[in-house]
Amino acid sequence: MKKKDKILLLVDCIVNSVLGLVLLAFPFGSGEILGLPVSENNFYPLILGAVLVGIGIALFIEVKYYSKGKSGLGLEGAIIINVLASIVLILRLIFGHLNVSFFGLIILWFVGISVLVIGLAEYFRSRLF
Repeated sequence: MKKKDKILLLVDCIVNSVLGLVLLAFPFGSGEILGLPVSENNFYPLILGAVLVGIGIALFIEVKYYSKGKSGLGLEGAIIINVLASIVLILRLIFGHLNVSFFGLIILWFVGISVLVIGLAEYFRSRLF
């Protein structure tokens, strides 16, 4: 990978990670500061923050390990994004008080568990074979 490409990906990694961490650390108010739609709960800023941090980590893997045959935006990136986003969603479902219908809760639990299982399956597949 060319040095300019590495620098660009590293800058992208830093921007995604910082924005994601801000959303995770300060879900209330960060949306308003960033010009995002304001909601009555912190559900969407948390999920977006988790995905952005996952993308930032995947970009870091891409920069660090590209020359060693690994690709952060491939399987490793998918694992990180899936596991991180699903854990944040599941924690939000456990500890948060979402104003969602029972059917909505079932859907969100299904999504959270499904994405976590897919991420873990990808991880074990990449490590075992």
